[in-house]
Amino acid sequence: MASDNTITIVGNVTDDPELRFTPSGLPVANFTVAVNRRFKNASGQWEDKLDGFFRCSCWRDMAENVAESLQKGTRVMVVGRLQEQRWEDQEGGKRSRIEIQVDEVGPSLRWATASVQKSNRSTGAQGGGGQGGGAQSGGGDWGAPQPVGGSGFEGAEV
Repeated sequence: MASDNTITIVGNVTDDPELRFTPSGLPVANFTVAVNRRFKNASGQWEDKLDGFFRCSCWRDMAENVAESLQKGTRVMVVGRLQEQRWEDQEGGKRSRIEIQVDEVGPSLRWATASVQKSNRSTGAQGGGGQGGGAQSGGGDWGAPQPVGGSGFEGAEV
């Protein structure tokens, strides 16, 4: 995973992930992670500072696993790539946002425990650990990353 724009964040999922399907049936899950820091201020009191909200998208089997496994409040670690999404709003104005195209996601075990259950692969694809299973079947290399420069959003309403 050699990329100049790789990002790792740790924070809390702000709402249950939203699982959708493109017109061609490709699953995509979107969720937002709130990242905050806790530190002792000059007077020795604990202080929380919100560093930001990060929109995250994941595809294929990982999308289905995320939708099934994560919920509002879950503390997660997310590794992915920053990607700009551009579109026109209903008034014709140009809009954009930066989001994280997720390569890996997992629970943070700093203040919690987790039980990991391996999914069955729906195809014979070779892919990153634990990124398998799901209800989707059929052709395609489900373990393969998205093509460079494409997130799967192009021309798809999700």
